[in-house]
Amino acid sequence: MKTHDEMVRDWMQDPVFVREYNALEQEFTLFDELLRARKEAGLTQAEVAERMDTQPSVVARLESGGGSQKHSPSVATLQKYAQAVGCRLEIKMIHIPS
Repeated sequence: MKTHDEMVRDWMQDPVFVREYNALEQEFTLFDELLRARKEAGLTQAEVAERMDTQPSVVARLESGGGSQKHSPSVATLQKYAQAVGCRLEIKMIHIPS
């Protein structure tokens, strides 16, 4: 069985996959940041959920991108998550040169 990295490496040979993957880069970055912050805090999803006063399944969906009923998390939800893992939420607007 291939690892996740091996599968992605194979998929990256497909130009259609690369275009779609790149379009989702910001979302992937957000989910990576959520996981990194939780792991650095040494917390499980259940512990984060308890601190957020929600269910572990909500945290799992948040970290995985929403599942089948995908939607973007609210700023309030991201703030609650950040607080639960001992972080402060920071949102930046980066100017894109034309």
